[in-house]
Amino acid sequence: MNTTPTPGAATPTSEPLPPARFAFDGATWREIAHLLLNLVTSIIGFVYVVTTVSLGVGLSATVIGLPLLALGLKGCRLLGKLERAQARALLGVRVEEPRPLRMGTMGFLPWLFAAVKDPVAWRHALYFAIRLPWGIVTFTVTLVSLFVLWPVLPFVARGMASVDRALVRGLLQPSDELERRIAELESDRGVVVDTAAADLRRIERDLHDGAQARLVALAMDLGLAREKLLEDPEAAARMVGEAHGEVKIALQELRDLARGIHPAILTDRGLDAALSAVAARCTVRVAVTVELPARPAEAIEGIAYFTVSELLQNVSKHSQARSASVDVWRAGNRLMIQVRDDGHGGADVGSGSGLAGLAERLDSVDGLFVVSSPPGGPTEVTAELPWRDREFRKDAIGR
Repeated sequence: MNTTPTPGAATPTSEPLPPARFAFDGATWREIAHLLLNLVTSIIGFVYVVTTVSLGVGLSATVIGLPLLALGLKGCRLLGKLERAQARALLGVRVEEPRPLRMGTMGFLPWLFAAVKDPVAWRHALYFAIRLPWGIVTFTVTLVSLFVLWPVLPFVARGMASVDRALVRGLLQPSDELERRIAELESDRGVVVDTAAADLRRIERDLHDGAQARLVALAMDLGLAREKLLEDPEAAARMVGEAHGEVKIALQELRDLARGIHPAILTDRGLDAALSAVAARCTVRVAVTVELPARPAEAIEGIAYFTVSELLQNVSKHSQARSASVDVWRAGNRLMIQVRDDGHGGADVGSGSGLAGLAERLDSVDGLFVVSSPPGGPTEVTAELPWRDREFRKDAIGR
């Protein structure tokens, strides 16, 4: 198949050429109107940007400098919005609105620094700063052409309007990849904060309802045993024996809670040993294979551990499987995890089985989470995490 482009044809990634049209049609007159308005809007934008930015930067050493600069940049966003509306109406430019600056519940200082560092506002300010000379040129040329160069006016107007379209797209249109990435990071940050808050609430609840309640009851029992120590030694000894059993149960609950936060075996021996320990507690037979040239960063290692741990819990509770397998390996700059089982299938990220939470957790660190679980099985879950090398402490290297 011949893939050589025809000479003069637009490539798939090039900007499509404007369609052919009559010389003095509605689109041409709208372009002429835009070019004549350029001088007015350019002067307004230039004066506003130079005044507010100069005052803000010049007074930055005072209390009002940065707030004035932040408000000035916020005004640049508003001027840019009006300019985009004019470009849509008169030039037919399809340009999206940029992401709004999120204020939310942030305090004054975080809002101030976010507004001063706002890249969208600074691009708008640059647009109005460099547009004044061009606005003077377009107004002058268009006005002269209306009375002197009438036959070539449509071509001149179209050429200058194309430059304006390029300026709007370059400086007033949001950078799709950058804006998308910012939105993703903000969403991921929210997921991480919510997950951390939920984990703290779970730990607090487990401590309150479990070990704490048991230790309070234990203290009361020991107090009663001390009172009976002289008048009824046998009853006191029996109560101390019961308290000893309660101490063992409380210690086991604390160990289980600590394992849920970060297991000691993971810290000491790595993923292979930690996942083997998790597999040993599973109700089905699990084969674990870990092939890693080195240990990843602690945060990545922890996410991998808890991902496999929760997936194996799902296997125990929901799959009715007879066997399962866990494979962990490194592929390039990714840590790969695959958990399979021969159960009845039907697992779904949106079914409330905890898979949605795992997907969000992996997404928060630029990971991937894919579930293949047709009805009747088998179920195969693949997770990818970015590989980051573990940073060793200097004192550990010196040992």
